[in-house]
Amino acid sequence: MITVQVNNHDLIVTIVKRGHADRIVKASKEAGAEGATVLYGRGTGIHEQKKLLGIAIEPEKDIILTVIQKDKTEKVLAAISRAGEMDRPGTGIAFVIELKTVAGISHLLKELQAK
Repeated sequence: MITVQVNNHDLIVTIVKRGHADRIVKASKEAGAEGATVLYGRGTGIHEQKKLLGIAIEPEKDIILTVIQKDKTEKVLAAISRAGEMDRPGTGIAFVIELKTVAGISHLLKELQAK
């Protein structure tokens, strides 16, 4: 297994309404991300309390995981925030988690070693 021990990557987690992942991924790629993983989930936030005929609706969500080099994190996060219109309530959330060790990005090893 090839691992990158250097503390050089972050994980941007973005949660938006179902169907909005494509524009988030597009914006993140245009800002320098190499790709993303999209998962599906349900939301229970304060802006998600909707009912139809008295039955609670559990809103479906897109969860986008983006592993990014630290030097690109701010730019990509800003692009995600704009694309997701996250300055408006109830549109989504994005946050960054610092990664300690990453495996499976061997295509970046040469780039990291060249720096």
